[in-house]
Amino acid sequence: MNKSPRVHTPAFKARAYAPKAPENTGAYNPSPCWDFPDSPPGAGSPWLRQYFDCDSGAPTMVDVETEAKPVPKTLRDCFEDLRDPRVVGRSIHKLYDIIAIVLAATIAGCDDFLTMEDYARAKERWLRDRMGLELAGGIPSHDTLMRTMAAIRPEHFQECFGRFVDLMVRLSPALKDKHIAIDGKAMRGSKKKLDAAHRMVHMVGAWSTEAGLALGQVKTEEKSNEITAIPKLLEILDISGALVAIDAAGCQKEIAAKIVAAKGDYLLQVKGNQERLHDDVQALAVAALESDAGELDQTEDAPGKKQHGRTESRYCVVIDDPDLLKSAIRDFDLWKGLKSVVVTTCVREVEGKTSCETRYHISSRKATASEFLKWGRRHWSIENECHWVLDVAFREDDHRLQDGHAAANLSMVRRMALSLLKKMAVKLGVKNKRLKASYDNTFTEQVFAALSE
Repeated sequence: MNKSPRVHTPAFKARAYAPKAPENTGAYNPSPCWDFPDSPPGAGSPWLRQYFDCDSGAPTMVDVETEAKPVPKTLRDCFEDLRDPRVVGRSIHKLYDIIAIVLAATIAGCDDFLTMEDYARAKERWLRDRMGLELAGGIPSHDTLMRTMAAIRPEHFQECFGRFVDLMVRLSPALKDKHIAIDGKAMRGSKKKLDAAHRMVHMVGAWSTEAGLALGQVKTEEKSNEITAIPKLLEILDISGALVAIDAAGCQKEIAAKIVAAKGDYLLQVKGNQERLHDDVQALAVAALESDAGELDQTEDAPGKKQHGRTESRYCVVIDDPDLLKSAIRDFDLWKGLKSVVVTTCVREVEGKTSCETRYHISSRKATASEFLKWGRRHWSIENECHWVLDVAFREDDHRLQDGHAAANLSMVRRMALSLLKKMAVKLGVKNKRLKASYDNTFTEQVFAALSE
């Protein structure tokens, strides 16, 4: 006899998926059942999530947008709201235990899940006694670690990463006089060689050049690029009062308008991808230097200074006359808040060969030539202090993670580990700090203690 299909009503879903409370209390705890697909975040109606109160037997509606989240005080608090992608009732390991093991093992020099499992087994007593992990199901296997990290949605993990950043630096609402560099990085080992349609994972990240701290990152979508990912990254950052520096890929009218709308300032490099703007800025620079060179704000840095086997001199000129900018730049009104054009010339001599390079930037901030020259150089710290360290000390490009979201999530874990290790005032490089953490439990505890200072 054919049975009629079971209809999954809201009440059934609530009872089926609400996790049980500890055994000494026979009650259920209210648990989120589903998110209303017709009311996503940012829609006109409030984004609501339904909870089922099993004590009263009636569903309750909670406005998620108005729920006040406490300021995180510990690493555990940062991951308290992370959505568990695993099947309810079939998981013997706590989600936080898995995250903490992966982070601690990454700090200690483990670059794959096999070594992470081996590290956890060797440090099991320390993980229980000093890190406070329950490990009710023992040490998770490397397969469990991999499957869990591959199943967590990167956007959910990014929310926890943002709370980790707040815990690290106690970010104030206004980032006045702060400099944030944004750039993309490809994880070359994530590409499947036998699948031409599968592209490598590409992440776009934000870096605090002053604090030496990764502020956040987002994964670019398939068949997309940095242009679509940068606006998403800006949405999760507090850039009010900050100067956001982006290379030529981010020199877009929409991105400039988004930064200004968030009460920040932009410093965008101008190249051939904005041909009309590039031609106008180049012509403006030539005309201004020929006619008003004595009145322009200009500076020179490291004239003839020899460093790293090369002799280099840098010259910077700022053009910030509003009338001159309006007359010279045809799309002036489309670039929101445009106040300055910055021209930087670099003369370099290496082994007797001299080269000259001129770079152009536009900015919504008025500043001196020396300040713009400093910001232009500091922008590259995202390459030298973040991306290069991840490739050399963490071997990020060598990782062959290709399942689910493991590559994107572990990329954020490495940035968390890098931020923690950089706070350690030890005369060791990041690679040697990781080695020290592998055999010195006291040093590892000091690394995590940076979260409570």
